[in-house]
Amino acid sequence: MHGPAAAADSPPDLPVVEVVEVRAREVGVGVEFEGALEAARTSTVAAQVHGNVVERRVQAGDTVQAGQVLAKIDERDAQAGVARSEAAIAQARAELVDAQVAWERSRDLVERGFLSRAALDAAQARLLKARAAERQAIASGRQAALAQNFATVVAPYDGLVLATHLEAGDLAAPGRAVATVYAPQSIRAVAHLPASQRQAVERALRVDIVLASGRTIVADSVTVLPGVDASSQTSEVRLEFPVSEPFAGVPGQRVRVRFVQASALRRIIPAQALLRRGELDAVYVARADGFSLRAVRVGAAHGEDGVEVLAGLVDGERIAVDPVRAGLTGARPAAARRDR
Repeated sequence: MHGPAAAADSPPDLPVVEVVEVRAREVGVGVEFEGALEAARTSTVAAQVHGNVVERRVQAGDTVQAGQVLAKIDERDAQAGVARSEAAIAQARAELVDAQVAWERSRDLVERGFLSRAALDAAQARLLKARAAERQAIASGRQAALAQNFATVVAPYDGLVLATHLEAGDLAAPGRAVATVYAPQSIRAVAHLPASQRQAVERALRVDIVLASGRTIVADSVTVLPGVDASSQTSEVRLEFPVSEPFAGVPGQRVRVRFVQASALRRIIPAQALLRRGELDAVYVARADGFSLRAVRVGAAHGEDGVEVLAGLVDGERIAVDPVRAGLTGARPAAARRDR
């Protein structure tokens, strides 16, 4: 029979699931510690004048360039300070002109014998005082102009806004944080090792940084800070990413830091083949007629290499790479591939 009725009677295609052969292979083994990503270059930009925030121009996550305006603070008080300084400069210059004229007049009178030398000395002292007052007024004017410039808060360098700390209408004050900016090109991993494990760094053949996605990146350089925290008895270890990996993540993301000290044979399976249900870890093992679910006991994760299996599997068995599809009714295994 042909037509739609025949199509409805035909069985649907059974899912074919890719499988991988379980085998032992060499992987790096050592000690692992929790770590986190942090920005090697981060700045908390603070206000330097008093006043209400009239405008905030950035949000967390925005890209900024050096000199870009982050926020503006009410500058009316600063403008008044500039006006006062300008008036003070004008007054000081007027007094300087008056003192200069008085000194010249006194000098002429002394030369003609109509005025004592003490009067000339007093006129000269007044002139010097007027010159000093002018310099002081000019310096105050520069300070007032600088304070007016501080009403505009700008980014110190190209980067990303990590957080903002003030909203429009909030009161800014000298030292109060406005925004935090960091350079995304300088991300590093930081871990804290117990003081007893400092030798793990010295003995390491390499240091792997395992990102939250499971991706593994070999650290380009490792620096152990010389001090030990008095309360936690840990040392801070800073790990720099290779130049080819400038954007490994964002500050605060958790990572695993593995200090690889040797290579050993371990039974490794792909991480995506593992089915986790609460406390149960299981895989779908290929059979002649389909798949069967089997509980396994797993050990350490090895990043992109996979997950170590301690019990439940033997070399040569085949497991489903996609456990979700393998659990469908009628699923059957494809030809096995050897996991590299």
